[in-house]
Amino acid sequence: MHTQFHSITLALTLAFGGGLAAAAPAKVADAIYYGGDIVTINDQQPTAEALAVKGGVILAVGSRAELGKLKGKQTKMVNLHGQTLLPAFLDAHSHYINSLTVASQLNLYAPPAGPAKDVPSIVAELKKFAAEKKIKKGELIQAYGYDDTAMPEGRLLNRDDLDAALPNNPVIVHHVSMHGGVLNSLALKKFNINADTKTPEGGIIVRKEGTNEPYGLIMETAFIPVFGQLPKPTTDKEIAAATRAGQMLFAQTGITTAHEGASHEGDIVVMQKAAKLGANIIDVIAFPFMTDMEKVLKTNPPATFGKYHNRFKLGGIKVTIDGSPQGRTAFFTTPYLNGGPGGEQDWKGEPTIPAELTNKVVKRVYDLGLPLNLHANGDAAIDQFIAAHEFAAAGSLDKDRRTTVIHSQFVRKDQLGKYAQYKIIPSMFTLHTFYFGEAHKANRGMEQASYISPMRDAIDRGITVTNHTDFVVVPLDQMFMLWSAVNRVSRGGEVFGAEQRITPLEGLKAMTINVAYQYREEDKKGSLETGKLADLVILDQNPLKVEPMAIKDIKVVETIKEGKTIYRRAKQAK
Repeated sequence: MHTQFHSITLALTLAFGGGLAAAAPAKVADAIYYGGDIVTINDQQPTAEALAVKGGVILAVGSRAELGKLKGKQTKMVNLHGQTLLPAFLDAHSHYINSLTVASQLNLYAPPAGPAKDVPSIVAELKKFAAEKKIKKGELIQAYGYDDTAMPEGRLLNRDDLDAALPNNPVIVHHVSMHGGVLNSLALKKFNINADTKTPEGGIIVRKEGTNEPYGLIMETAFIPVFGQLPKPTTDKEIAAATRAGQMLFAQTGITTAHEGASHEGDIVVMQKAAKLGANIIDVIAFPFMTDMEKVLKTNPPATFGKYHNRFKLGGIKVTIDGSPQGRTAFFTTPYLNGGPGGEQDWKGEPTIPAELTNKVVKRVYDLGLPLNLHANGDAAIDQFIAAHEFAAAGSLDKDRRTTVIHSQFVRKDQLGKYAQYKIIPSMFTLHTFYFGEAHKANRGMEQASYISPMRDAIDRGITVTNHTDFVVVPLDQMFMLWSAVNRVSRGGEVFGAEQRITPLEGLKAMTINVAYQYREEDKKGSLETGKLADLVILDQNPLKVEPMAIKDIKVVETIKEGKTIYRRAKQAK
């Protein structure tokens, strides 16, 4: 209502001329955008001819004639030249902290996102990377994006492959799920994983056949100690440089608010240091991970959450119940069709933490009054969350907590009903239809694979739903994410769940205003309305007007944070 009041006041002032001249100094815009489509994501005013910005905030949205009255001598007139202006995108879930280091790592996504089509190509790319970077003997080498589901004929990467390629360096090839990785012998030794290492509850250590020797792949709770020990920038100069480089990965895709989805205590120290150094060019929201929650709370009491300090804030707490469906570590009520990642039979996956602990942690977060982000992919994991919610929120099941179930990939229809009843936000992951559609079909069967991220059913039930990339699980590409939600076409060209397709406008809402709602920032971000931050993105085409299959080809031309350009695409030679 606050922003609508200002819009009405400005409209009346412009229409009747009352006081505009007298108030001219306060009403002169810094910039006025015009000359292209303006998609506001505001149902009360879906489109406009012009938008005015002053002091990093949207001053007015309306006709060009009206906003022309806000033009002064210093006003910058920005002609869109037929391009499209929208609110900047908000990242509903990714692992922002990884952006600080992936710039120095090897991209091993499967095609078309990367070069890793099979094990030999992975080995060749690793050797090439080490040679080009002149990596010294004994130095840790990291790569990201390894997708075992894309490996032909089931020939998977293992310890021996990495030993043969780089015998003198510890090597970690991170799994595309970000829930594990393949380690060579020196890396296993570095992180103290050997034949005597017991597999922790909720974890996986794949062993070489006929032995107890780890064969490279470490997943879930077994990988958490490894992840926590990975090197991070430490000096002020390193932190500032890594922060700007990482945030540009987001800015170039039109994102001005990034999400750090499972922050360890050391990660938070780095991000807070970056904020103090003034290194942030976008907003960053971090969710301390359940394992580090109490340590973080000692230095960051609940009252400090939800408030930006130099564009960084703690958003709430992150709890993880299961793993990834493509890694066959998601927790289901029915078995996988092809067993577990280590050859387990009748494999349904396992919870990362038992139900009793889930209940306790969820109740602790609710009692603190903090927002909860909870990772759950399989339907059994979602059942476990719903039971925990009913335990922890007894008496106030539908309180507006902005509780968000990250991924909600294999949510059942009856569980969507609970989401609607309890005001739960599902943040879905429609890019799985492209990158992992065939893997889900093989693992779970076509019926269940076609119902991954059922955004249509969620929206039709009145649920506020968001969409995300889970970077670095898949590349940051907001237009490709939108394309996947609208089309649901796989890497192999197969449609997975045509009935769950959504409209381009619904898809845009799931990456703008709905995400702002997820973060309790809907009064400041997510739509083009008077009084909101001037966080804007300019696209070369309008997603609402191009053919649905062409949405992925739309390019981000410019990203604007609070009225200032932070990214501009280089002009392409004709």
